[in-house]
Amino acid sequence: MTFVARRRITTRAIVLDRSLESLPIFRLSDSAEDTAISFSPESGGRWRVLPSPGDRLPGTFDQDVYIELLHRYHEAGAPEDGVISFTLHAFLRSIGRRVDGRTYEQLRSALTRLERTILESSGVYVAAREGQPLEGRFTILSSVSIARRRLAEREQFTLFPVLTASEPGDARVTIGPVIRSNIAAGHTVTLSAIHYLSLTNPVARRLYRLLEVAREEGMVTWRVPLASLAEQLPLTQRYPSHLQRVLQPAHEMLLAAGLLRDATFRQVSRDWMVN
Repeated sequence: MTFVARRRITTRAIVLDRSLESLPIFRLSDSAEDTAISFSPESGGRWRVLPSPGDRLPGTFDQDVYIELLHRYHEAGAPEDGVISFTLHAFLRSIGRRVDGRTYEQLRSALTRLERTILESSGVYVAAREGQPLEGRFTILSSVSIARRRLAEREQFTLFPVLTASEPGDARVTIGPVIRSNIAAGHTVTLSAIHYLSLTNPVARRLYRLLEVAREEGMVTWRVPLASLAEQLPLTQRYPSHLQRVLQPAHEMLLAAGLLRDATFRQVSRDWMVN
């Protein structure tokens, strides 16, 4: 994959933890294979994503929630305590989702999942301040609190009958200290919220995040084995032909958005590469 020249991002920046961005967290397909995500990079070590008992792994909706949380954290000036507050209604509007009882419940579930899903690093996640890979566990959010709106405030929603089953609320969440530490240390990548939201394909959104990691590390052209890319995204498909069918629309979307100059699949001996 060949990158276009970086454009200066002047508005709606999303500043993310570069170490976390290089690792798989969110399932990008509707799969029942939700026991855990395991990833072992060529540099060694192991990374695992462990769902809370009785819950599933984070998915495509959770990916968008995570990005918007870090967007709001940056816009709030990266508060030292990591706390950001918002209404569920405004949050759903920000990520371009329809506002109704179903999406309110989706958002509540996603926030809880980001608090309870365990991220386990065995010498993989780089803690910038310590200057070495982390051996331990952490979560994206260290706390989540959602309060129902006061009855007087809910009266304004009587025009929306779809909200009868689930009233809007005020959320107060805390970004985890491990992630905050890397951001404070400047070990980051920066996305454009406008570009991210313009990519309607969740695989394209994940690829955009990975491309910015490669760009931040000084790459002009990124050449990666197809199987390795599938594990890093992650994708559940394993056959090269199936992976190409999933990745091709995402490549086309990134090319149309001006985020890639070129993207091709090439077979080298018995292995497939993404260039």
